[in-house]
Parts: sequence; C-alpha cells; structure tokens
Amino acid sequence: MTTRDYIELEELYGAHNYHPLDIVIQKAEGVWVTDVEGRKYLDCLASYSALNQGHCHPKILQAFVEQAKRLTLTSRAFRNDQLALLYKDLHELTGYDMMLPMNTGSEAVETAVKAARKWSYTVKGVPENKAELICAEGNFHGRTTTIISFSTDPQYREGFGPYTPGFVIVRYGDIDDLKSRITKNTAAFLVEPIQGESGVVIPPDGYLKEAARICKENNVLLVADEIQSGLGRSGKLFAFEHEGIRPDVVIIGKALGGGFYPVSAVLANKDVLEIFRPGDHGSTFGGNPLAAATARAALRVIVEEKLVERSRELGSYFLQRLRTIKSPHLKQVRGRGLWIGLVLDSPARPYCEVLKDEGVLCKETHEYVIRIAPPLVITKREIDWAFERIERVLTTFEPKTAPAERKGLVWQK
Repeated sequence: MTTRDYIELEELYGAHNYHPLDIVIQKAEGVWVTDVEGRKYLDCLASYSALNQGHCHPKILQAFVEQAKRLTLTSRAFRNDQLALLYKDLHELTGYDMMLPMNTGSEAVETAVKAARKWSYTVKGVPENKAELICAEGNFHGRTTTIISFSTDPQYREGFGPYTPGFVIVRYGDIDDLKSRITKNTAAFLVEPIQGESGVVIPPDGYLKEAARICKENNVLLVADEIQSGLGRSGKLFAFEHEGIRPDVVIIGKALGGGFYPVSAVLANKDVLEIFRPGDHGSTFGGNPLAAATARAALRVIVEEKLVERSRELGSYFLQRLRTIKSPHLKQVRGRGLWIGLVLDSPARPYCEVLKDEGVLCKETHEYVIRIAPPLVITKREIDWAFERIERVLTTFEPKTAPAERKGLVWQK
C-alpha cells in the first residue's frame, strides 16, 4: 500500500479530530522515522515531548518486553512490585514524598484538580463547593470536559458546554493580575512553567518565583503542569527549576512512558496527597506493573544518558544557530533547552509541509508558530542537518498572497 492508500483509509474510517501532515510512518529509531515508502525523516516533534529518550530506545524496550512477559496488569485491588519501586525511584529523583499514578496527562491534571479542591476543604477550610482554581490565559492542560472549562482557546470549548465552574483565568506572566484574583476560596494556581501548545511561551524572569511567594503567603497550592516541559525538555529536569522554586504539586506524563506506554503521575508531599482515602480516586490501569516498569526504565535513561544536560547544551546550540536565520517572515526565535518556537508572520502549516518534503518533521501550533522539539538523544551533527533545511525553507520560500492560489508556499526563484 502507498502513502495515499493509508491516508484514504484513515480519512474514510477515522474521526477527523486531528490534522496530521501527510506522512505515514512505519518504523522509527532514535531521532529518525521511516515512512511506508522507505523515506527517512528527522523527527523534530518527538510526539509532543513524549519521546525525549528517542524512538524505540533499546533499554526501555527491553524493560517493556521483559515485564510484558511476566505481568502486565493487576488493577489496584492488589499491589505489584514495579509500582512500589517506581514510587521509590521518583522520590529519590525529585524529592517529593509521594506520587499518585495515572495514565494520560489529562487524567493527571484531573487528579491534581481533585487533590487541590479536597485539600482546600479539608486543610485550608474553604466552604464546601466554593473552591476556586486560578489558571493562566493561553493554557493547555488537556481536552477533558473539566479541563476545557478553563481553556481560553475557543476551538477547545465550542460545542462542548456546559462547562465546569470553579475556575478563574488570569493573564500569563502578569503577576499583578494573579495577585488581584486570589481570594479566601482560592485553592490553587495551576500553571505551565513554559506554555507549550501556545507556542513555547516563556514567562518573564521572576514571574514563577513571585507566584510561588504569593501562593505561599496566601496558603494557595502552586501546581506546576510539567507534562510537556518536564523530564529534561527545557534543559532542566523540570522547567520550574529555572526559577529556583519548588511547587507544592507537580504533574508529569508524556516522556515518563518513554514512548512505549501512557504513564502519568502527580507528585506532591504528604500534606497534599494524604487527603485521598481509599475509594476517593483511582484508575484500573493507573500504576499497572507494565507502566511502572516502563517508567522506571524511562527515568533511568534520562539520568544515565544525561539527557537533561544534553538538552541544555544542544538546545543552546540549536537556538543560537536558528537566531542567525535572516528571513523577513521569522519574527522571533524563543525557547529553553530543546524546546523551541519559531514565530512567523503568516500561518506556519505550509512551512511545516515544505519542511516535511525536506526531511524534517515538525508541527505548527497556535497557527503562527513552528514548534521544534526533537528527541533529546539528537546529536550536534543531526542538529546541523536539520538547521540547514530549516534555514533553506525559511529564507527561500514565500507565502502565497492570492487567496485563490493553492494553499502553501512556492519556491522563490
């Protein structure tokens, strides 16, 4: 079957809730993927940072296969050896007392919302059903019904109401706005240390540190969503470390599963997570032994292969190179670690389509931004290879101006 054959099958039988680039990937290793017709591409998206360790990492694969042969699921009605060891590994790596395992990032965010609300009632003394969570404009925390209730993106909300109450929106990076919206009923401030889906948006220096101080002063939990930004993506284990703070609650996922399995978790100290009692919350698959063994291997790879340090060093190198591009359409290059946003003056989708034809896979976000986020195992030589193609596309192509013309870009002769 050809690429077109697979695309036609997907369009015919699949729900159209994604707009993927027209490439059908069949196999992958490290930073390279191969399509059904044998063409190779360098992956500069890493499945939205779920593949920090690269595609099909052999050490994670080995742990996954060995565990799959022994035991895959017990449900939480029983205990399993791998989950106990994952608890210990995460404690030793992050310093947080406890973790609550789930499957997807959205589930972990929902878990954190429930924890913050119950903590506010049982510890802080907020009147029942009056708890409020503050969230930032431009946020992306998932797509469940509760989570879209505090999204500010119209597309995520349109047609899915009524919405869950109890959320207050503030401007991202505006500390005065945050301060003004805190009340006696505020349970938590839920924030991405770097906003990924909004286009790798970094708040002003000192914002997170001041937010942490204000939260502590007002007995409000600071909840950091590190699902995309965590586990090395920003050049630190967690992006909040760039400001030298320690949130009360940290949400992780994506790279925790190493690209093999959906694994997420909420990290916190006992004063927060001990508010849960048996039956309060749960998941049939959350914390299953296959997930736990995979996550343990994924964490070992991050530490043993110094992926955090690689992200910091190679991310700085990649940013420096990208900032040398002279294109009237490139308005800004921003990023931390191997997490970079190229801000354009016209829609980014056509550029991504042309980059695909050049052998570089990346994806637009919030229409005008190309997100660059390769696996952290990428080499300097591979960065140079990708840079040459990115520079060529950004300096050689011009956006179409006539609306009747074919969508996309044309060669500038």
